[in-house]
Amino acid sequence: MKVLLHEMSWSEAKEYFTNNDIVILPVGSNEQHGPANPLGTDHLIAKSLAEEVAKRTGVLCLQVIPFGVSSHHKQFWGTIFISPKTFKKYVEETCLSLNYYGVRKIVVVNGHGGNLAALSELARELREEGIFVSIFQWWTATPKLLPELFTAEERRHAGAEETSVNLALHPNLVNMDKAVDEGPRRHALQMEGMTLPLSTVDETSSGVYGKQSTASAEKGRKVVEAVVNELVKHVNLLKKAKMEDLMPKPKV
Repeated sequence: MKVLLHEMSWSEAKEYFTNNDIVILPVGSNEQHGPANPLGTDHLIAKSLAEEVAKRTGVLCLQVIPFGVSSHHKQFWGTIFISPKTFKKYVEETCLSLNYYGVRKIVVVNGHGGNLAALSELARELREEGIFVSIFQWWTATPKLLPELFTAEERRHAGAEETSVNLALHPNLVNMDKAVDEGPRRHALQMEGMTLPLSTVDETSSGVYGKQSTASAEKGRKVVEAVVNELVKHVNLLKKAKMEDLMPKPKV
């Protein structure tokens, strides 16, 4: 059975949408992940996870949206940065296109944390329109699923955890000879409770936050299996969920 929309004919798509109201939508970014990792890290990982979950659940998966909210990385060459407004609108119109065919449940597999604010805002708005959007971020799940596998400094942007997932999924795109361990610089104005409008280059010269050199494909495979299993559970539950239970509640 086909589970990738772009591989279906329109008649095959009609059959799926006639019988199902749920899809998986991977989104990511094209941005720097240090000298060792590809620019496409976030969308490549999101695509791989989403497609594997689609195979295991029979839920349709769309093509990945590769560009995201990444202006904080723009000083590093090759980063493509989309405004939150434009990114949100693009995802919204994708969801509304799906809704035209009867889709009311959308699982967004988000590969880039910078997208989360726009996605969360959109999800709340679409819920008011009768569309339920859940958002999955693999790196927020792993500290609970695999607490001993990496230290905190290995779990940051382009660190050993993310690099390990790349080594498991796309080993030919990673050059561990260029791995970097760099603790982020603390800005002189940074105080407890303070949020500053800083860019990545203000905090790290390489683009890596923390420790990257301890990455391995073996660790990456453990991460992939754990997060895929978790997402499969969510998708299967959402498949069975009644729409009336997912919609906003009336006034009390």
